[in-house]
Amino acid sequence: MALIALSASYGAGGSVVGPRLAERLGVPFVDRAIPAKVAETLDVPLDHALEHDENIGSIFDRMLKHFAPLSGAYATGAASDAMIGTDVYREATERVICEHARAGRGVILGRACALVLRDCPEVLRVRLDGPEEARLEQAMRLEGIDRETAAEHMRQNDRARDAYVRHFYGADPRDTSFFHLILDSPELGLDVCVDLIARAASRPPT
Repeated sequence: MALIALSASYGAGGSVVGPRLAERLGVPFVDRAIPAKVAETLDVPLDHALEHDENIGSIFDRMLKHFAPLSGAYATGAASDAMIGTDVYREATERVICEHARAGRGVILGRACALVLRDCPEVLRVRLDGPEEARLEQAMRLEGIDRETAAEHMRQNDRARDAYVRHFYGADPRDTSFFHLILDSPELGLDVCVDLIARAASRPPT
């Protein structure tokens, strides 16, 4: 199984484990290539695709915060228009993920890829997670930021990804049934996570 769908909560080290795992397996790491391909598909500037990208822009979270204080028909109509625009990007992102999956080799990070590819038996679906405090400490080390900044990033990112998955897929992103392997990355260490996923990906077919 040389095709990995990797999900990671904030501070779990997905952006570190993903590239290391791809290098270990000798396959492409598919992350920034996704919004670039989405921009090409929709014929929009790359900046627009990055803004709508689930991993980078967290636009869904910002929409929730923007429209929440509003009320009345204007808020409903504005939110609806914004959601339609976001849905176009989400559908394009799904198409790009599926295109990469058809190649049969790669490590795809985030963007609900485990849900998008849940019906593909050749995909190993993995989630990196851990207790909040441990992920917070790990994020501080990985990003070189203070606790207050890391805590704010965690609040925004985890809420945005949770809302994204629940709204577009009607699912709980922490539902264990979506994954073959769930790892506590702060406890195990990122190198051990890479090794365990590589071993799982390299196992003989059953």
